Amino acid sequence: MNKEYVAAEECGSIGGRNPTFESYTSRETQLGSLHITRALPAKEKRLIGPWCFLDRYGPLTFAEGKPMDVAPHPHIGLQTVSWLLEGEVLHNDSLGFEALVRAGGVNVMTSGAGISHSEQTPEASSGRLNGVQLWIALPDQYRNAPASLQHIESAPVVEITGGIVHVFAGTLCGAVSPTRHYSEIVGADVQVHPGEAVRIGLTPNYEHAIVALSGDCYEDGHRLEEKILYYLGINRSEICFTSRNGGRVLLIGGPPFPETILMWWNFVARSPEEIAQARADWEQHHSRFGEVRAYMGARLEAPTLNRIARANPIS
Repeated sequence: MNKEYVAAEECGSIGGRNPTFESYTSRETQLGSLHITRALPAKEKRLIGPWCFLDRYGPLTFAEGKPMDVAPHPHIGLQTVSWLLEGEVLHNDSLGFEALVRAGGVNVMTSGAGISHSEQTPEASSGRLNGVQLWIALPDQYRNAPASLQHIESAPVVEITGGIVHVFAGTLCGAVSPTRHYSEIVGADVQVHPGEAVRIGLTPNYEHAIVALSGDCYEDGHRLEEKILYYLGINRSEICFTSRNGGRVLLIGGPPFPETILMWWNFVARSPEEIAQARADWEQHHSRFGEVRAYMGARLEAPTLNRIARANPIS
């Protein structure tokens, strides 16, 4: 297949040599009826370590209905990470797994060569929804590994001077997440108490980024605004957050990803041909993706492969 027919985003990491503080505005979009802000990928910044996708949704309250109702859809070449601040999300997949993730817990789904899943608000819920959905690009040697789901009821929590740290991926503040990943990585939710300061040691060869989740937080005098991704570069051994009234910050990072990836729809691949084949397999109900039998309703159809110019330059 001619490469120009796949409107995929080419994503690579160049990794800055020094600490920095760059801001990238998230874009507004819809996931069905759910309003979200997408921080990654951004035009100027595609990858933070192996993290290649970050959606923020909520906070919202509701009395009825399902604000999250994402019908079955396929994935290749990645891990999905679901982290909630409030509420519940019900996961069902083509392996037959069902997992209800709540605030403080984490779901990590490894797609391998192919999996499909759905995510929805359960019938019995708290009437709240507030969280993030992230993707991790799998290194080439692992991206065809068997698909799997890891459900952790409660991610490790560390109480430190001035706040609390939830570690949902990798290692931070002496806590180690039990979730398995295939690259060096860190993912954490940092809560800063009112009028306090939180100091966290960082791995210097990692690049890091932060996103304000709630309340007011400052990093080295910079107020962290919501709907902004702040890129911190590498060679940082420490970060300090302060807050006047209390706040929460998402921290992600890892070594600059050594491979260039292609992202299209729900696929992370290495070539347009691979994307085109995965799309065809999904549309033809190929066994590689299976069926999400627990979901009551139609599955999502893949978008068309549009003929457009080369993807935006890599970051």
